[in-house]
Amino acid sequence: MRFLYLFSGIVIGIGAWPEIINPSKPGDPIHAIAFSLYAAYSPLMLLGVRLPIRMLPLLLLQILYKVIWLAAGHSSLVSGMGRFFAIVVVLDLIVIPWPYVFQNYIRAVFKGEGKQASLSEEVGR
Repeated sequence: MRFLYLFSGIVIGIGAWPEIINPSKPGDPIHAIAFSLYAAYSPLMLLGVRLPIRMLPLLLLQILYKVIWLAAGHSSLVSGMGRFFAIVVVLDLIVIPWPYVFQNYIRAVFKGEGKQASLSEEVGR
């Protein structure tokens, strides 16, 4: 899992930071927003090398946005980017500790643990 954080942080950073420093589409706000997000995402991924479980939502986000991008048909699996995204999704699926995800995220959502914490905080005010 740490290797995937390191790999993702470096690859995303290499793609994003040059675009932030010297944008290829200076007047395009969507382009700027996308690369700003990637630029912020890269050091957080590198933080995942040190704190892999705490930064797990980043890997979940990575799976989701790559699957959505592929499913929306923005790239075929035979193109370079599509193939790369598919490989990263498979790596994510392999390294993510799914029992932990189900126990701490999915099950917590269906139990309503987040709501109970929020309500108890509200009552305490």
